[in-house]
Amino acid sequence: MPSNLSRRDFVKKSAVVGASSVLGAGVLTQPGQISGKLPLVGPSHVGQSQGPNTISAVTGTDYIDNTIAAVQQLGGMGRFVTEGSRVAVLANPQRPNPGAFTRPDIVRAVIRMCRDAGADRVSCISWQSEQSWENTGTAEAVRAEGGELQIVNMRDESLFKPVPVPSGVALTEARVMKALDDFDVLIDLPITKDHAGNKFTGTLKNLMGLNSPVSNRTFHMENWTTDINAITHLDQCIADLNTIIHPDLCVVDATELITTNGPFGPGELIRPEKIIAGTDRVAVDAYCCGILGLNPNDIMTVTMSHEHGLGEIDLRNVNIVEA
Repeated sequence: MPSNLSRRDFVKKSAVVGASSVLGAGVLTQPGQISGKLPLVGPSHVGQSQGPNTISAVTGTDYIDNTIAAVQQLGGMGRFVTEGSRVAVLANPQRPNPGAFTRPDIVRAVIRMCRDAGADRVSCISWQSEQSWENTGTAEAVRAEGGELQIVNMRDESLFKPVPVPSGVALTEARVMKALDDFDVLIDLPITKDHAGNKFTGTLKNLMGLNSPVSNRTFHMENWTTDINAITHLDQCIADLNTIIHPDLCVVDATELITTNGPFGPGELIRPEKIIAGTDRVAVDAYCCGILGLNPNDIMTVTMSHEHGLGEIDLRNVNIVEA
């Protein structure tokens, strides 16, 4: 249920919890398969979030160790990745401007944890150009940790497949990378920041990086940065897209981010030095809204995804573990 939170309500703290007490996505029971989990792409069967789940947030400037600590507070990467798993990582190398791309050290830490958990393959998949990955230093980070960079040609529509969106309000069909079918586990690894249209981007919007740019262009009506109807359409398309793509884990870069001129920058910077991890995209984005000084109930992508039953928007129903 939507609510207006005081800062005291928002920044809840609790003791560090172990894997046995963390609630949320199921524990992996065999390589690359969560018991009862949905395929990475396909209709969503989840209902409204039931009971508390956990968001982990770690603050500090040792980004590799803090990323590892954030995932450990959820029970460790072994909860999501097991021996032989094939893992797709969706980071954001959009522009080399400060605060506009996922920090390479965070990408390194996620790949390292996946490898340590026994993953057979860890790939950063993207239709962003290889030059973007090189310019942000992310390509080097991927190679250094034994991962692979898998670039999908954004201009070749044969590399994307049509996927119906049965519960879509604005979006009836998406065009998702066929390459995603080759993986068992999906880790959503965005940077949270300002956006020119809906004023916020995080885990939910990052999934546009798996959808065809041609399809994504239908999300953007004329005057999509100023016209409320166009902004509403964009937000609803993002929420609809999230009903058919199912990340197993979200890890968010909130270390240094732009609060203006998003999503590309350059823009005004803040440095919360936080790394956030969780399995509930709606709750994670609601938490990240607070970092940007926004009320999640004012961000339509978050509210619409909550209405789709994709997660919890009321952070009073979320166990927030901070370190």
